[in-house]
Amino acid sequence: MEYQYPIDYSWSTAEIVDVIKFFEAIEKAYESGIERDTIMKAYRRFKEIVPSKAEEKKICGEFEEISGYSSYRTIKKAKEAQSGDTIAMHS
Repeated sequence: MEYQYPIDYSWSTAEIVDVIKFFEAIEKAYESGIERDTIMKAYRRFKEIVPSKAEEKKICGEFEEISGYSSYRTIKKAKEAQSGDTIAMHS
């Protein structure tokens, strides 16, 4: 992709890597589809790093602005899906 992921430089290197993995999982949901459990695991880790709802909205909003991909809609769809389902989003 031709953009930078929204990251907080107070996070550790491992946390930055995990947040990027979460955004890559969102991208994959839009581009080819992703297994529900995979994206939920990435989201749970993201929430460990960004526990605040306000901070989550800010970071995910920045990501949507630069990528066009909605983390909120993707996770909402994943939460409604069953284990083993494929999450495929459409722009």
